[in-house]
Amino acid sequence: MIERISPPGVPAPRGPYSPAVRAGDFIFVSGQVPVDPATQQLISGDIGTETRRVLTNIQDILRGCNASMSDVVKCNVYLADANDFAAMNAVYAEFFGDAKPARATVVTGFAVAGIRVEIEAIAYQPRPVDAISGKQV
Repeated sequence: MIERISPPGVPAPRGPYSPAVRAGDFIFVSGQVPVDPATQQLISGDIGTETRRVLTNIQDILRGCNASMSDVVKCNVYLADANDFAAMNAVYAEFFGDAKPARATVVTGFAVAGIRVEIEAIAYQPRPVDAISGKQV
């Protein structure tokens, strides 16, 4: 079963996509950029501030899917500038601690001017099983 999820309190999609899609026990979180969910505006600041906003958005989306950052098995990080890697990585480490997912980091251009970091995530969160029917709920 595939479920498209748009939890309350997260940035609204800026295109034809879902913030998250659950396919079986996997949750695919669309690439997040530093958008403040209260204003729906792109924030700007140093790369640490922007990375913190992106990862907080991912954390909130996962929470809306009954998952957490410790359930993340893979991230893809996209940076506009390779010089931002160390500062991004320091904030990234705060969010994952010892639950380090697999990761790729790519330096790329963005379709929207002003974006310096985007992160997408895949989480593994088995659905609970109904005690009576034995089926996943």
